[in-house]
Amino acid sequence: MKISELADRLGLILYGGSSGIDKDAEGGYCSDLLSDVMGHAHANQVWITVQTHKNVIAVASLKELAAVIIVQGLEPAPEVIVQSEAENIPLLGTSESAFEIAGKIYSILK
Repeated sequence: MKISELADRLGLILYGGSSGIDKDAEGGYCSDLLSDVMGHAHANQVWITVQTHKNVIAVASLKELAAVIIVQGLEPAPEVIVQSEAENIPLLGTSESAFEIAGKIYSILK
């Protein structure tokens, strides 16, 4: 499913990386530890996290992730948004918890 479709279905906020919104999401990964994501996430997954700093985009780019979803109503800093645009990685947000949004994504993508 395209990130744009997933974002529409879940009512996600698009902060940045709009040029990558037509990427396909093939699964999800939920973690707040950068090293865990680097070691275990797979390309084309959507990363669900509370992290809001620019290292998130660096890791997402390294792992070729489809998008990053920031949960709990947290918002990225302006430089993170700029970086998501430069890396073509959709940076999305929701007020829901990681548990809630992960469950919804699982239901949609399974």
